Amino acid sequence: MPELPEVETTRRGIAPHLQGNKIVAAIFRERRLRWPIQNNLSEILAKQKIHSVTRRGKYIILKTDNGSLLIHLGMSGSLRLLSTPGSPEKHDHYDLILNTGKLLRYRDPRRFGSLHWTSSDPLSHRLLKNLGPEPLSEQFTGEYLFTKSRNKKLKIKSFIMDSHVVPGVGNIYANEALFLSQIRPGLASGNVSAKRYERLADSIKEVLSVAILKGGTTLRDFVDSGGQPGYFKQSLFVYDRAGKICKTCGVMIKARMQNQRATYYCPNCQH
Repeated sequence: MPELPEVETTRRGIAPHLQGNKIVAAIFRERRLRWPIQNNLSEILAKQKIHSVTRRGKYIILKTDNGSLLIHLGMSGSLRLLSTPGSPEKHDHYDLILNTGKLLRYRDPRRFGSLHWTSSDPLSHRLLKNLGPEPLSEQFTGEYLFTKSRNKKLKIKSFIMDSHVVPGVGNIYANEALFLSQIRPGLASGNVSAKRYERLADSIKEVLSVAILKGGTTLRDFVDSGGQPGYFKQSLFVYDRAGKICKTCGVMIKARMQNQRATYYCPNCQH
């Protein structure tokens, strides 16, 4: 958390206010995130015009005159667009102040997010160049998943959570997509048929698309660029519903740990 829908919700919220405007100042109160923020970034960003706000996987990319900022929200981070910022709080680590008078403020209690600058093609950055195809793109298909999974013993849930296979499908949406495609999360990915992978690819697209429309999922930390929670939680079929009745068949939802992640499934609907 945040996963792809939360990051895309944030991107859509901030893009209209950033694109075409300039950064007049960058204030860094805490540089010790997942990786330290470079010391001269304030000088680099001053008076840079933001030309586009895009996303690759869970990274938001701000393209400026001389390069790009790569922003990752980590496990508890959020970007908020503020017109009247007030005094920063304990976990407000940096501000990008715009020529419009608004500012973009990054908050992250766990400090597991990151901020990187590159003057080269951002998609060739070491954090992005090896990511799999975007799950909402035409390149992401059941055929692709089937080919990628051959001879793999890795469990199917872990397989679709691997960013080298498909970026942005975190724990919540992996659980939900596997439920929709009726696949048990503990199956070996190499044993899943091409037909089932077609259904899984469609389910991943469906779950992510609906979650984006609902503003993402708020379980603890996530708020969008305006400070509002996401509402996909009400649409969850299995995630965080252990011991509750399956909305489809009436059997009790089960949970187990898989690769140190809570995994939820319906023992009747998924096989």
